[in-house]
Amino acid sequence: MIRVQDIYEYLNEIAPFDRQESWDNSGLLVGDPAQQVETLAVALDITPEAVRLAEEAGAQLFVSHHPVIFHAQKRFPSGEPAYLLARAGMSAVCAHTCLDVARGGVNDVLAEKLGLSAVKPVPSGEGAPLLRIGTVQPMDTPTLAGEVSRRLKAAVRVASADAGGLITRVAVCGGAGADLMAQAKAAGADAYVTGDANHHEFLDALQMGLTLLAAGHYETENPVVDVLARRLSSRFPELRVVRIPQENPVAWYQAD
Repeated sequence: MIRVQDIYEYLNEIAPFDRQESWDNSGLLVGDPAQQVETLAVALDITPEAVRLAEEAGAQLFVSHHPVIFHAQKRFPSGEPAYLLARAGMSAVCAHTCLDVARGGVNDVLAEKLGLSAVKPVPSGEGAPLLRIGTVQPMDTPTLAGEVSRRLKAAVRVASADAGGLITRVAVCGGAGADLMAQAKAAGADAYVTGDANHHEFLDALQMGLTLLAAGHYETENPVVDVLARRLSSRFPELRVVRIPQENPVAWYQAD
C-alpha cells in the first residue's frame, strides 16, 4: 500500500523541502499523510480545472510544482483549488523552489531542453545553487533566440548585448529569474535565459553586457513536469500516474 507519506518522502529525497526559499511554501499542503494512493496526478499548477480533471481520473494525490497555497489565507471560498481538493478528498504535495535547485530539477531539465553542454551549477554563496550554466556552439543572438523559441515552443523577448559577437556560454533559470542576472554574468555567461523579465531588467542586462532572453514562466518550467511524472512512475510502478494537461494561461497577440 502506497501512502501520501511515501510519495512525500520520495520527493523529499530528490528535492529536499528544507532547501526551499524562506518565502516559499512547499511540502504537504492539503490532506492526510496516511491516505492510500492508487492514482497520482501531476501538473505545473493546481487550478480548479486541474482539480476537476484529477478528480475525474480518480486521483487521491496531486503533485505540483507551484504551491496550491502560497500566501497566507484567512478564507477558502468554494472556488479555491485548496477547497476543491479537500472536497474531493484529495491530498496535495507541492515542490517549488526546492525542485528549482534540485539535481535533475527545473533548471537542469531546462538546460537539457535547450541543448546546453557541460552544464554546471553556479555557486550562489547562500543556499543551494539555482542557476545552471553550459556551452553552446558559437552562435549570434538571433540564432540563439530561434533555438530557444523552437525548443520551448515559446515567444522569446530579447535584449541583445553581443554587439555582433558570438555566444558560447549560456546560463539558465526557469520562472522569475531576472534578479539573478549579475550571478549569470559573474559566472561568465554571454547570454541568460529565464522566464520573466521587465523593462528595467532588460536595460540592466544591456548595461552589464549580458544578452537576456525571457522565454516565459510557463515555458521554462513546464518541461520538468513530464520528467517528474516519469520519475514518480519509475519509483512507484504500482501507481497510476496521470499527467494533467495544461496550457500557458498567457497568450500573445499582435495586430497586423
